[in-house]
Amino acid sequence: MTYIGGQKKGGCLFCRISGQKRDEENLILHGGDDTFVVMNRFPYNNGHLMVVPRRHCTDLESLQAQEIAELFHLLKLSIRVLATSLSPDGYNVGINLGKAAGAGMEHVHIHIVPRWSGDSNFMPVLSDTKVIPELVEQTYRKLRLAFQDVLERTVGGHKI
Repeated sequence: MTYIGGQKKGGCLFCRISGQKRDEENLILHGGDDTFVVMNRFPYNNGHLMVVPRRHCTDLESLQAQEIAELFHLLKLSIRVLATSLSPDGYNVGINLGKAAGAGMEHVHIHIVPRWSGDSNFMPVLSDTKVIPELVEQTYRKLRLAFQDVLERTVGGHKI
């Protein structure tokens, strides 16, 4: 309800937060050269992340090769971080393109929603209620540390 009833700032949210140096406030977990990983402030499930290009793109065709490569690199990294820190049983990974497809923003981004066997994801369907077992800010701190930990490890002498 905070999102639905709250006052909306003008312009593109992702473009606005990408240029700021307030990662914790904006829930940005990790940044690459062309993309970044941010938590969804109004998640579908605990640990709901989004991988976002820094450059404003409204469709997949506009993405450059290096942006696509980094988007999928951070998608893979994000799933590894979620696996090590939250131990989900699965993931929903998706891109909503256009308002008719459910896109709330006209800036391409990939959703990563951790799922657990028996989770309560049916609640929004039955009662317009979401059950999130942990405050977003607590999950942010946990995932931020997990990103740092995973990035410090090496595989075959190369950073992950």
